[in-house]
Amino acid sequence: MKSRDKVLIVDDSDINRSLLADMLAQDYELVEASNGLEAVTVLSQQYNEISLVLLDIVMPMMDGFEVLASMNKSGYIDHIPVIMISAETSSVYIDHAYDLGAAEYISRPFDEKTVKRRVKNTIMLYAKQKYLENMVTEQLLEKEKNNLVMVEILSHIVEFRNGESGLHVMHIRVITETLLKQLCRMTDRYNLTPEQIAMISNASALHDIGKISIPESILNKPGKLTPQEYEIIKTHSAIGAEMLEKIHYFETEKLVQVARDICRWHHERYDGRGYPDGLKGEEIPISAQVVSLADVYDALVSVRVYKAAYTHEEAMQMIFNGECGAFNPLLLECLKEAGPTLKKELKVRSLSGASRIELQDMARNLIQSGNASNRTLALLEQERTKYQFFASMSKEIQFEYNYHSDLLSISEWGAAQLGVNEVIMHPKQNPQILNLFTHEDFEDFLTKIRTAEPENPILSGTYPLKIKGSSRWFKVVARPLWVMEESSELTGVIGKFIDVHDEQVELDQLKQLAKIDSLTGLFNRAYAKRALDTILNNEADASQNYALLVFDIDFFKSANDEFGHLFGDQVLANVAHRIQANVRKSDISARIGGDEFLIFMEYKDHLEQMIERIFQALNGSFQGYDITVSMGVACFPQDGLDYMTLFHHADQALYAAKRRGRRQYCCYESSMQDLLTGVSAEA
Repeated sequence: MKSRDKVLIVDDSDINRSLLADMLAQDYELVEASNGLEAVTVLSQQYNEISLVLLDIVMPMMDGFEVLASMNKSGYIDHIPVIMISAETSSVYIDHAYDLGAAEYISRPFDEKTVKRRVKNTIMLYAKQKYLENMVTEQLLEKEKNNLVMVEILSHIVEFRNGESGLHVMHIRVITETLLKQLCRMTDRYNLTPEQIAMISNASALHDIGKISIPESILNKPGKLTPQEYEIIKTHSAIGAEMLEKIHYFETEKLVQVARDICRWHHERYDGRGYPDGLKGEEIPISAQVVSLADVYDALVSVRVYKAAYTHEEAMQMIFNGECGAFNPLLLECLKEAGPTLKKELKVRSLSGASRIELQDMARNLIQSGNASNRTLALLEQERTKYQFFASMSKEIQFEYNYHSDLLSISEWGAAQLGVNEVIMHPKQNPQILNLFTHEDFEDFLTKIRTAEPENPILSGTYPLKIKGSSRWFKVVARPLWVMEESSELTGVIGKFIDVHDEQVELDQLKQLAKIDSLTGLFNRAYAKRALDTILNNEADASQNYALLVFDIDFFKSANDEFGHLFGDQVLANVAHRIQANVRKSDISARIGGDEFLIFMEYKDHLEQMIERIFQALNGSFQGYDITVSMGVACFPQDGLDYMTLFHHADQALYAAKRRGRRQYCCYESSMQDLLTGVSAEA
């Protein structure tokens, strides 16, 4: 059974929508929207299915003219006809509707026959136009395919004579295309269009066509060429160009002209030391410059009769060291950036010449230009149906953002979880969205989107979202969409938010356990060392003053022996509480051994008073047990510039305090440098 065309009726009046539905329901599948915002949402979700829109002008939230403007911005107006139906009869309204792309304008009151006839005629007109576009597109694709086949046949004949594997032509096309796309991302100096990139890539296959005139004994010689043989080899570039110039029937074809330039000048060098004409710098066409670099790279990484293959890394080093001649510095930068991608692409390309990425690009471009065949659209519809099914079944917050319409769509389940609308216009200014994130997190997410690149498009991050009054951790995984992979113009973003709150809380707890002493709640020894290393090595300078206090509890063993280890633990916890009550948040305090502690703090002046205050606070009584401490102090920068030195000197000062009778503190002096103690700075 033939499927019926789908018509979208947009009107804020229930009666008007009902009247139009009664007229059209027998012949068409109908979708209704009660305002412009709903219409834009339906269009964004079903634009491949809708054959026509019946649109009112005066509506709440978004009027008919705004809907037309949105359709112009997104490109829908080029493929979906719009008939305006309105009581407004002023020429100003009618002219404005036509200026915005409306195909027809029907004034109220209207009769059934007029509406049905105009709807039918408009759909038929656009269907015929689409059929013609598909037919022309298929013819162009077939012609391009035939051209490419002939080019590859001819170039493979040359390779066969040259005794090469047959992959050289394909590699040159891949490398040329990759470099040109990278060049477009880095500069607009050469104004290369996607069509020009494709043409240069195809024409590159003919770069060595002139070798058909070179004797096989020279082409396939396994050893080094003599000077005379090398001069003969050098003639192939000029001969190839001459062969193409003599194709009189196609001499005006752009492909032939580009191929001719590549043939003649792909052995020129940027410093003018190439052949056959000694061109220099930008005198060499950019097509020939790119193919030249591609040819050298592939020659290095491929097996030849006269050499083994170099690795990718070896080839890059030789090129950048200038061992293969001088190249455009900008192209060298392109090669450097595209290197990892290039290495991978040469492995995954098939002999048919098209990679999975290229096929995806082709499909996307066909859809965006409206030239997809009915079979393609049917397959895409199946994919869309599958996507909607899985989205509804999964417990993930899935979203899609369209830059042209500035419209954010969120999956039904996801919108309910977040407590926001499923469709949000202008999300960057929408309070519902802004309230989910902190300002810093939202900007971080947007920056990741803006800086993503086609070579590595997947981005992720973990953020706390404020949902219905409480904060939960979510991981976002997203992918920007570009007009074409080599273009920097973003068309949208797709992605999903995954609830990882429990895992994140557990991870935070584990991180906390990794740096906190469980008995006292102070930092542990390992974390304290890392924190001090970071401050002293990266943050501190000679204008700042820090003090490191190292101390232990006098005769602590007696507390364990007389009252038991549980009481001893309580004494340690009491000392930790005294420390926390007498230091600042910016200070670092840690338990570094059984009854050994450290405090690290910055000071401006009055160091003696600060140490005295802390020392007195640590001494006291706990449940009838007298707590006293012995302490050693070392200062930055005078007593040491790194953690190990400071700790060693504070340790020696502590030992001096013990030798003087305990229950006191000593500041480090150079006379103490020979004192030793069992306390070690190492973990």
